[in-house]
Amino acid sequence: MRIGVLGTGMVGEAIATRLIELQHEVMLGSRTADNPKALEWAAHHAPNASVGTFAQAAAFGTFVFHCANGGHAEKVIASASEPLAGKVVIDTSNPIERSADGVVQLFTDQSASLAERLQAAAPKARFVKALNTITASVMVHPEQIAGDHLTFLAGDDPGAKTDTRALLEQFGWSPAQIVDLGDLTAARSAEAYLLLWLKLWGHVGHPLFNLSITPAAGAEAHASPV
Repeated sequence: MRIGVLGTGMVGEAIATRLIELQHEVMLGSRTADNPKALEWAAHHAPNASVGTFAQAAAFGTFVFHCANGGHAEKVIASASEPLAGKVVIDTSNPIERSADGVVQLFTDQSASLAERLQAAAPKARFVKALNTITASVMVHPEQIAGDHLTFLAGDDPGAKTDTRALLEQFGWSPAQIVDLGDLTAARSAEAYLLLWLKLWGHVGHPLFNLSITPAAGAEAHASPV
């Protein structure tokens, strides 16, 4: 399968490399087609690896991963909006910034997630929020953590979520580990979790951890208020 990966940072490189291992053809997209880091990656993973601009990588892929820094995400997606039309776009980004006094915070407000803003920037694309609640290596190698820890999906297009599930299962996630949170508005909660995740990293001492859910045995079903 031909897959475009937008972003050359830690997440983009981890996902692109894993896709190459799984025998996909991958174009790593950057602001310019001569990005030295991307060119070095492509040379190392030839012949199924290539490099292009964000728009070129979006045009190349049957599927697209968006892995750019959250602060640049809307510009990245806007620059590739036309070739993204009709395609599944798996968004791994988070709206994280530091305040003037150094506190990590979200730059989105409660009325829309970054994923929703990206959907608005490329309205004909089929966005799915996924993999944004874990560190890059666990995204593509969930076996690094023992047990039935979880990853989450959110999106408006059921078919896009089905296709995303299939790719995550290729990475090693079992069907039971992939939790569908609902439509794209649910990305607000997945993105907000990053503030807690960063604090937990400080508590654990490294980023190789994840969430699991342990329901009480025999508890009666009770509808969520949201």
